[in-house]
Amino acid sequence: MNRAIGSGSIGILGGTFDPVHLGHLRVALEMQMLLNFDALRFVPVGQPPHRAQPVAPMTLRLQMLQTAMTAHAAFVVDERELHREGPSYSVDTLSSLRDEFPGHSLVWILGSDAFASFTDWHRWEDILTLAHLAVAVRPGTQLVGDEAGSLWRDRMTSDPEELFTGAGRVLGVDVTQLEISSSQIRAGVLRGEDPQFLVTEPVRNIILESGCYAVVEPRSENVAGGLH
Repeated sequence: MNRAIGSGSIGILGGTFDPVHLGHLRVALEMQMLLNFDALRFVPVGQPPHRAQPVAPMTLRLQMLQTAMTAHAAFVVDERELHREGPSYSVDTLSSLRDEFPGHSLVWILGSDAFASFTDWHRWEDILTLAHLAVAVRPGTQLVGDEAGSLWRDRMTSDPEELFTGAGRVLGVDVTQLEISSSQIRAGVLRGEDPQFLVTEPVRNIILESGCYAVVEPRSENVAGGLH
């Protein structure tokens, strides 16, 4: 894809990554192939505002993510949310990235389910002043919800080039979404199942050697306002 001299973009994929799996990596790869980011930053959440806390300790989640980043030269781990106090809000992460990379456009990658609730996110309007959205969708998927549908119609673009400057556009990207989830992997390991072929082999080794999902751990709920 051709770009103007001096232009560049950074992709951001946030999540608990508890654990990171091949579904995450495949979506990231297809986004990278389409949008040719200077870097695609995987941002593990520190304190999820609207969901249970991660099961695996931060150190293990980070270790698994770091081993998975060998899948592509553009993939990097961004630890900023792990070291920030309080709930991990996307708008704070994007503000920090904007300060660090003033010459790049920022592209927040999310799934269609997350986009359907985007207008419930903490300071979602401010997010659109900081970044574009790249929505990973299955071919033929229809977005539901009045607010999400209105946002899609008002902000959508079919031209990836529009994501190289400015902020606030929404691009739908048809991707191969593997039917894999972190919660299913954790549940399977708890039942004694092997996560082989659901995660990379180094991540599998960490899971099996650490036993991080082999026992039920108490998980506190954090419902401080906002999302992601």
